[in-house]
Amino acid sequence: MTNWLPSLSNGHGPLYVRIADDAERAIKSGALLQGSKLPPQRDLAYDIGVTIGTISRAYALLRERGLVSGEVGRGTYVQADTSDPSTSPRDPVTINYGGTRAITPPPGKLRFDTTAAIDVGQAEIVGRVMTEIAAAHPSEISSYTRTLSPDWQEAGRQWLSSGTWSPEVSQILPQMGVHAGINAVIAAVTGTGDRVVCEHLTYSQVSRSAMLMGRQIALVDSDADGILPEDFERVCAREHPKAAFIMSSGQNPTLACLPLSRRKDIVAIARKYNVWLIEDYLYGGMIADGIPLLAELAPDRTFLLNGLSKSVAAGVRGGWVACPPHMSQRVRVTQKMVSGGLPFLLAELSARLVLSGAAGEIRGKVLAEIASREAVVRELFGGKEFRSHPRLPFFWLKLPEPWMSGTFKQAVLDANVLIDDEDEFKPARSSRVFHHVRVGFSEGRDRSIAIEGLKTVRRILDQSPLGTSAFV
Repeated sequence: MTNWLPSLSNGHGPLYVRIADDAERAIKSGALLQGSKLPPQRDLAYDIGVTIGTISRAYALLRERGLVSGEVGRGTYVQADTSDPSTSPRDPVTINYGGTRAITPPPGKLRFDTTAAIDVGQAEIVGRVMTEIAAAHPSEISSYTRTLSPDWQEAGRQWLSSGTWSPEVSQILPQMGVHAGINAVIAAVTGTGDRVVCEHLTYSQVSRSAMLMGRQIALVDSDADGILPEDFERVCAREHPKAAFIMSSGQNPTLACLPLSRRKDIVAIARKYNVWLIEDYLYGGMIADGIPLLAELAPDRTFLLNGLSKSVAAGVRGGWVACPPHMSQRVRVTQKMVSGGLPFLLAELSARLVLSGAAGEIRGKVLAEIASREAVVRELFGGKEFRSHPRLPFFWLKLPEPWMSGTFKQAVLDANVLIDDEDEFKPARSSRVFHHVRVGFSEGRDRSIAIEGLKTVRRILDQSPLGTSAFV
């Protein structure tokens, strides 16, 4: 067995990617010879001070790259010399990652790592509306967008409304999706080096984007109901963040919904420490739980965002942000600077879908299909610990002993299903271990295919990881 130990100071990205990259360099340089045995996962994890799940994922990535092979009970071994491409073909789609997800996944895999709107026949409606727009606005389509249509803002007001409350239409800006809108807000209200508060588990693409812009992440504790106000105040007092990213209802991935009392506490703390609130209501709007929004409680410091990707059509990328008073122009300018500007076709299409009632009709069909699939989840995973909602297209699954998140993800991948392990939702480096995975079930128009994928996940959950290649 080799004495190789990876250097974590080299490279960039997640720890497991750096470990795999270091091993690849060692193999290509000859430091790790063909046939040599890599250290057992538990030993290596102890030696370099990481979790065994991190090592498991690094070894799995090396297997995907065709650099190593393994057998249960024997260990992991270096494959043939990779300097000759003919001896080690490598499919590039399996080795390029955005976060912990493959940018382009291996072919033939069922994508349970997505929560995009279920296909209920949206393409026909979208195609018809786009044809109408092209016929009515040929000059706008051929040029840049320089004006802000009142219809675009009115559509945003309707889509962002909750119960009897609506934001001010004059403060609404259309966006290229919620993610792009959040980026614009962060760029507008923070500067280089400023801190943005995120939960230990959250939609981590926001934190990755923020860090690319030179911002830092401050982590706040949560429980089953969401952010803990007392810890939020601790973070605000000690780290002086400029903004906090919060999913008030239908939190991704935990499905937490902040009770009204906590929302009031968070608003009071944000006012005390002058912190902007960025409220992502993409899943909350699907739940429609009736709890007053942060934006309703504190319109003076809350940016509220919602869009079409999860309940209407992800390919449209339509979304809106309602800004605090006097902040919309600042965000509009920042949006143009960071994105290049808003496409007319996107803004007009999104507005027409909402104002015509088509978006609401599609959303109703999508939610009905989600409810049917979520009922299957509750039946198939009865007796297991998980959290789901009949209006949300994913569930948060607690793994029984001795499963670990990364190992389970790999075992499910070996069975041709892609899911997200907990590391996908960590916005910054953290020693916290939750032993959960997120399983989406919006993939595919055919419900029976989704059900078969769910059965695969349940079957593997009932197995021992000691009998899977992921544990080698």
